[in-house]
Amino acid sequence: MQAYHVTGGKGIESLKRVTLESKALGPYDVRVRVHAVSLNFRDLMVADGIYLKGSGAPVIPASDMAGVVAAVGERVTRFRVGDRVMGAFMPDWVDGEPTPAKTALAPGAATDGVLAEEAVYAEHGLVATPAGLSDEEAATLPCAAVTAWNALFVGGRAQAGQTALLLGTGGVSIWGLQLAKAAGLRAIVTSSSNRKLEQARELGADVLINYRETPEWQVEALRQTGGDGAHVVVEVGGQGTLERSVAAVRMGGTVSMIGGVSGFGATPVAPLALIGGAKRLEGIFVGSRKMLEDLARFVSVAGIKPVIDRVFGFDEAPAAFAHLASGSHFGKVVIRVAP
Repeated sequence: MQAYHVTGGKGIESLKRVTLESKALGPYDVRVRVHAVSLNFRDLMVADGIYLKGSGAPVIPASDMAGVVAAVGERVTRFRVGDRVMGAFMPDWVDGEPTPAKTALAPGAATDGVLAEEAVYAEHGLVATPAGLSDEEAATLPCAAVTAWNALFVGGRAQAGQTALLLGTGGVSIWGLQLAKAAGLRAIVTSSSNRKLEQARELGADVLINYRETPEWQVEALRQTGGDGAHVVVEVGGQGTLERSVAAVRMGGTVSMIGGVSGFGATPVAPLALIGGAKRLEGIFVGSRKMLEDLARFVSVAGIKPVIDRVFGFDEAPAAFAHLASGSHFGKVVIRVAP
């Protein structure tokens, strides 16, 4: 089969197309013909060698795919040949609380990912694709959409009528905006680009803040909420933004900590800011297969169509990574594997 390899620590320039042998199927395994793969900021981190320290050997990148079942092991009962499926980000975290064992394996970092013509999963690591989505759209669900779902409604405990503050306009944040509006939340969106803010308005954003024009954006978020603050903040920045996010969340609210687009260095957060405000700082590590299933049902009922910035061909995978790295995208970057 055709696939791509990337070598951690050598950057996206190390992305190379290779020919590999197909993996053998175990009795509970499912072979999926990959149709589409979506990229995440994590994939850039893997290439740069700052996500997980692997063996240094090349690995197939990317964690998120949608495709069609091509073959099943002799004891598989959950899927049949021809079924449309998505791969869970953490195939062994089916439900319940996360544990080191459940979250140990996620494709595309320490183990091979899905930027290939086919991928093999244990049957418990797959979820049926919502009927209303194309494979390109479905490929955006497993990481970014599940992360936003968890950040808002599981870890974030948001409810209709409340306010969500979403930082930036990347994949997680735009999914968060779409989910928040579909669930009846008020949405505040920040960005350094007025063009992207206008695109967010078209998706239903209620309040727009350009953080370059308004560096003290947390003050503006407080003003826009009558001084109370947001019920939940989807925090994707990390270094340089976390302290502001804690200031922008209301008493009893939650800052859902997702990533470190601006860095993972030490970030000063005064303990009294959390204690005195009874505020929660919730670490969000994507989510379980059950969350993906719940999300898929919600997307179907709400009729949500994922925002895809651009779809690249399989031959254009290096360009897709470069486009993601440029930060110019709005929503998700997708690679179509099958023609």
